[in-house]
Amino acid sequence: MSDRAVLHVKGRVLVGPEEVRDEVWVIDGRISYDRPTRAADVRTVEGWALPGLVDAHCHVGLDQHGAVPADVAEKQALTDREAGTLLIRDAGSPSDTRWIDDREDLPKIIRAGRHIARTRRYIRNYAWEVEPEDLVAYVAQEARRGDGWVKLVGDWIDRDLGDLSACWPRGAVEAAIAEAHRLGARVTAHCFAEDSLRDLVEAGIDCVEHATGLTDDTIPLFAERGVAIVPTLVNIATFPALADGGETRFPRWSAHMRRLHERRYDTVRNAYDAGIPVFVGTDAGGALAHGLAGAEVAELVTAGIPPVAALAATTWAARRWLGRPGLEEGAPADLVVYEQDPRADVRVLTAPRRVVLNGRVVG
Repeated sequence: MSDRAVLHVKGRVLVGPEEVRDEVWVIDGRISYDRPTRAADVRTVEGWALPGLVDAHCHVGLDQHGAVPADVAEKQALTDREAGTLLIRDAGSPSDTRWIDDREDLPKIIRAGRHIARTRRYIRNYAWEVEPEDLVAYVAQEARRGDGWVKLVGDWIDRDLGDLSACWPRGAVEAAIAEAHRLGARVTAHCFAEDSLRDLVEAGIDCVEHATGLTDDTIPLFAERGVAIVPTLVNIATFPALADGGETRFPRWSAHMRRLHERRYDTVRNAYDAGIPVFVGTDAGGALAHGLAGAEVAELVTAGIPPVAALAATTWAARRWLGRPGLEEGAPADLVVYEQDPRADVRVLTAPRRVVLNGRVVG
């Protein structure tokens, strides 16, 4: 081995929830559990090390008005990085953020292309807005543009009805999901309410975002089909304020949003208890700030998910689900170091001691 600078992380390295090592070496930006025989320079970091956190529902390049300039997207990505989020599944954005892939100092992104919504049934400037007869074509387009995911808007307020309702007829989503799968992409959908869920799951969807409308009738269906959910509880916390703002024009919708909020913890706990895969996502990038993955883990624990399972939902399990490595031999050295054991208290996730991305200490 030639002389080289290396990083030595020692203390407790959480390779998995139960697999703990005393040290890991970072050589040429990659994980190694073999001590180098020679090194020109060694930097040592001590503490409790985890794989870089995953935010599985995040929007880089988006704010409440739509696409943002590259310098704003950069600040969003840096905010996530500083909080220890080193892998993002970008769940829909009108921005082209491919330039981030060339930046070794910014988190890695798995893109779902741009949202696909029903005409006038989503936030302005966010989505392709189409009718059911065009859904398959747009799904194919975004499947080719994305990184193995496509994002549908499964339900939204119907202004004539005055409440949330499903956006797509059953046949349209069946054809669209089949086309995405044919092209090698998985499909996820924004869903707040109850009535869109059965059609989407029976049509073969892979994941549902928010999933506040899960009930005793649909939870077994999700569990049977292995459909994951990303609850985004830090975003669901905004429902009461949204309901207050819509009370005058849409009282039925407002009451519905309050009910979904009131039962949010029970919904997530019942889903987890039934065996539904649950992953961490924040919905950052719309009206919500970036860098909240640690807060979302704490919300999952508040909902009743065991701390180690909640931690896995943003580390080991989330990376397996997205097909990305953790702290395996030879993997890119993306890790976060904490002062204390995050399995004992997940609140430490909000205060990383060191952030290592592609083998470099960046925070």
